[in-house]
Amino acid sequence: MAEPSIPASSRALVLGSTSPYRRELLSRLRVKFDVESPRVDETALPGETPARTAVRLALAKARAVAARHPSAVVIGSDQVADLDGRALGKPGTHDNAVAQLKLMSGQTVVFHTAVAVVCLETGFEQQELAPITVTFRRLGDDEIEAYLLAEQPYDCAGSARSEGLGIAILESIESDDPSALVGLPLIRTCRMIRAAGVKVL
Repeated sequence: MAEPSIPASSRALVLGSTSPYRRELLSRLRVKFDVESPRVDETALPGETPARTAVRLALAKARAVAARHPSAVVIGSDQVADLDGRALGKPGTHDNAVAQLKLMSGQTVVFHTAVAVVCLETGFEQQELAPITVTFRRLGDDEIEAYLLAEQPYDCAGSARSEGLGIAILESIESDDPSALVGLPLIRTCRMIRAAGVKVL
């Protein structure tokens, strides 16, 4: 449970995610919220684009948790890295992360971060996509190993953790919602939960 310092509305707010990164991001808003696993299959559908996968899963996560908390405002989010139409998810292992970073070395990758907000009781449902364009430096094998040893970003889409040492492997970041790269686009999230009836500031 995040500790609030600014009162939220009487309607409960729930983050449908087990990600510690999204939990930390949402806590920056200083509103009270609960966290619950959405328990959603995150497998991409055949022929589905990375952007569409992110949007579909964000909404599926929000709806899954909302079904168990119909009076609450529920946030769902998902992120898929897109290298020329090829989806790069969470690597899970060191070897997979090395392979991903070698593919992305010197390349431009779009991180599609989607957020959805649902409240079943009021019929509220919105979703938005926040694309972030990231260009990676050309990386040597020793740099990849040093980065992975330091950060171990095996639970991050595309093995990228820009909030830590990962910033050193990047050439540039372009986004209108900077926190989206970490996993939750807070500008969009603020706008949507306000519209759903949650007080922010």
